Amino acid sequence: MAFAASTACCKPSPLLAPRASSLRAQAVLCRPSSTATTPRGLRAAAPASAFAQTPAPRRRAASTGIVCGKVTKGSVPPNFTLKDQDGKTVSLSKYKGKPVVLYFYPADETPGCTKQACAFRDSYEKYKKAGAEVIGISGDDAASHKAFAKKYKLPFTLLSDEGNKVRKEWGVPSDLFGTLPGRQTYVLDKKGVVQYVYNNQFQPEKHIGETLKIIQNL
Repeated sequence: MAFAASTACCKPSPLLAPRASSLRAQAVLCRPSSTATTPRGLRAAAPASAFAQTPAPRRRAASTGIVCGKVTKGSVPPNFTLKDQDGKTVSLSKYKGKPVVLYFYPADETPGCTKQACAFRDSYEKYKKAGAEVIGISGDDAASHKAFAKKYKLPFTLLSDEGNKVRKEWGVPSDLFGTLPGRQTYVLDKKGVVQYVYNNQFQPEKHIGETLKIIQNL
């Protein structure tokens, strides 16, 4: 006995969802008309661009004003040991028990850094009177620091952070789209806790006035 072909068995069940692979193929190979309507029970195929991951927007780092990196106000920064301008090793922990003004600067002998160093020099007696130590840090080697300190008669410590390891560990932000090491000053109290963070690449002398006020009020 011959059986008649049934058209009902060829219709897809409304309970079965189309496979994801077929939807992707449809999205890539078929361009839906702007006037076409979507059949009931089926979702509109997503355009191929929907499957591409949208990159996250980049964040710009501020170059002036108060900026917080890894070391922030209220935190205790990690200890370090670096060489000073005389080739002697100096650890940050050595200064615990007195206030410390520690400033990161781009490089010896640059105009802004020279102004900043000389301004610290001119106010150094006021820092000493307040019981504070001043420490400058850059990526220059000990010989460069020695020549810089001798030329401008700098009475305070300059530390050599070759490779900028401490700078990176403290999270000091860069300027000019990352091409220039940032200029940032930290004020630590007698317990080694950061009380103030100041960043200003283009007004280096402001670091001295701002930090001195903080030191005198500790």
